[in-house]
Amino acid sequence: MISKSNEIEEKAVERVAELMCLAARTAPKARGIDNLVVMIAKAGVKDRLVDEMRCIAKTSGAHFFERDARCLEKAPLVVLLGQKVKVLGVAPCGYCGYNNCQENTKNSGLCAMSIGDLGIAIGSAVSIAADHRVDNRIMLSVGKAALNLDIFEEDVKIAYGIPLSASGKNPFFDR
Repeated sequence: MISKSNEIEEKAVERVAELMCLAARTAPKARGIDNLVVMIAKAGVKDRLVDEMRCIAKTSGAHFFERDARCLEKAPLVVLLGQKVKVLGVAPCGYCGYNNCQENTKNSGLCAMSIGDLGIAIGSAVSIAADHRVDNRIMLSVGKAALNLDIFEEDVKIAYGIPLSASGKNPFFDR
């Protein structure tokens, strides 16, 4: 039996995506509270993300959404990382811009510690992609499209997408 290049690369990219999700899950969290939501989108769901990114580009004038949509089209899948942003009660903090967590909650603020956890998880995930030489790029545009489409089906307030690719030319470079 022979396995051809495209089949091998497709399976490898999917395995790396799974490892990225694992790395994100096990990344350190403030106070040990895990509010991270991770998933992998491909095929029809990925296509819906591309369409939503194009719609955002047209309605908002933010042309980078169209550029990123073209990049996502070239990727077989995308890792989605979202955060259920909840006040973590780390005092004294104030990184959110409010005097304390009660003031943050009263004003519907976003907890900087919780958002920071998402950033750490993203860093852990992309380090796995880099270790396996899989082309990737962190895209807030994909996360925004996922939020618009309610893909997370949970109370996720902030999200990012990380499309992956294994090809002779990195589709996320020289965009």
